[in-house]
Amino acid sequence: MDMSHIPDLITPAIPVFVITVIAEVFWVKKLRQERGESIKGHTWKDTLASLSMGLGNVAVSVFWKGVAFAGYAALYHLTPLRMGHGLLAWVLLFFLEDLCYYAFHRVHHESRLFWASHVVHHSSQHYNLSTALRQTWTPMTGWVFWAPLALLGFSPEMIVTQQAVSLLYQYWIHTEAIDRLPRPIEWLFNTPSHHRAHHASNAAYIDVNYAGILIIWDRLFGTFVPETERPIYGLTKNLTTHNPVRIAFHEFAAIAKDAARPGPLSQRLGYIFRNPAWKPKEAPPPAPPVEAAPSAP
Repeated sequence: MDMSHIPDLITPAIPVFVITVIAEVFWVKKLRQERGESIKGHTWKDTLASLSMGLGNVAVSVFWKGVAFAGYAALYHLTPLRMGHGLLAWVLLFFLEDLCYYAFHRVHHESRLFWASHVVHHSSQHYNLSTALRQTWTPMTGWVFWAPLALLGFSPEMIVTQQAVSLLYQYWIHTEAIDRLPRPIEWLFNTPSHHRAHHASNAAYIDVNYAGILIIWDRLFGTFVPETERPIYGLTKNLTTHNPVRIAFHEFAAIAKDAARPGPLSQRLGYIFRNPAWKPKEAPPPAPPVEAAPSAP
């Protein structure tokens, strides 16, 4: 499948990623001196782990993007619908692609098999621009969420271009250097404040703010929570390693271990597909033996 005619928005942005990550290190260090422990900051090990995950994702995507594009193309040729390439089609695609991202993101938090791929992005206990680059090495779990766009008649070129636009937008919101933006922006768009809450492990912030570009989907579907208390970044059970391979696959290994436990099929499937926090109900303790009534003398 020839993708050479599709504009590459990510590769030209790589120097910008590098420059802004370095600039953020110095700016956040200054803010941390002013605000103290309210800003998490950076560590070399964590940042290098994030960059390693990002490079691995780029390597995997060299192959996977072609497969995904071919899948969109196959569906596009199956449907009689055609949205065209005009301005109205791009505006409609902007909203629909963002809704697809919301669905993708929410399912990847609420079903453990999908979470095993997405957990990589949440595995850092820091929150900065390098965290945005901490991406999965198993992106194959996402394709189905954008497939409806091809069936609606949006060309594969348009789909992958808008996906890239969304990805670029989400880069800058991974920072503590920006507090809150003007209220109209906070109401309509995903912002650093909204996304900080999403990356937090505080009980109040679990499974909230799934937005890509627009926060309106979270407001509409009841998953929006504003940033109020200080976020504690990372997982409810954090990793103790910066090894990229373990970061990439630790949850898949945990699923395999849990699914191999003795129990009914429903329990094994629950460990694989249900919420990542799901546990089977414990069997009730056996009833105490009924003592025989004393016999009459």
